[in-house]
Amino acid sequence: MTTPFGKAVRHLRDRKGVSQKEMAAALGVSPAYLSALEHGKRGTPSFDFLQRVAGYFNVIWDEAEELFRIAQISDPRVVVDTSGLPPEYTAFANRLSAEIRNLPPATVRRLAGILEKACNSRVKP
Repeated sequence: MTTPFGKAVRHLRDRKGVSQKEMAAALGVSPAYLSALEHGKRGTPSFDFLQRVAGYFNVIWDEAEELFRIAQISDPRVVVDTSGLPPEYTAFANRLSAEIRNLPPATVRRLAGILEKACNSRVKP
């Protein structure tokens, strides 16, 4: 199991040909921490850590910005605050929380597409 951020870091490591141990030493973190990030067992890394990763891989600004965005959506323990929203929002969030592990990947992709369309239609220049 991994997160989008873990997958991105693994890709960068593979591209550079370095091990977790080598990267961890260069960034001043433990190999266990890096492994936990890559496998989705740690929350969102700090901005400082993200800057060190971007510097270590010498990524261009656009790629670094994308890495930071991916890190923001990669926390494996999500909290959804529905306080102040209609009851059906709370019911939906709780149902999703209870059922997400049982959803087939195609259903998750469809739901993500619906959410993306709803967000894009709401944000008009």
